Amino acid sequence: FTPGKNFPSTGSFGPWLVTADEVGDPSELSLVTRLNGEVVQQAPLDDLIFDIPTLIEYCSTFTVLRPGDVIITGTTGGVGAFREPPLWMKPGDIVEVEISKIGVLRNTIADERP
Repeated sequence: FTPGKNFPSTGSFGPWLVTADEVGDPSELSLVTRLNGEVVQQAPLDDLIFDIPTLIEYCSTFTVLRPGDVIITGTTGGVGAFREPPLWMKPGDIVEVEISKIGVLRNTIADERP
C-alpha cells in the first residue's frame, strides 16, 4: 500500500504542517479519524509496524525524497473495507484526521465524476 500512497503531486495536507523539532517524539502522538463526526479509527502512532527511519529508507527505494516531502503510511484498524458491514465514504461526507500536537485535516468527499 505504501507505494500507492506516495507518488509526486498527490495527497491533501493542511491547514498546516509542522517540522519534527516542533512535534518531539512521534511515537508519543495519537491519531483519530472521524467520518461525519463519528470516530472510526483511533490509535497511538507507536502502533506503526515500521519506525519512521525505516519508512524513509523504504520510500527512497522507489521515489526521490526531497526536503519538505511528506510520507503517507498505512492505517490503523477501522478501515471501511474490513468493517461489518463495510463503510464507504460518499460525496458530501466529511472526513477528519486529527494528530495530537499537530491539528485536524478536514475534507469533504467529492464525487470523482466531472
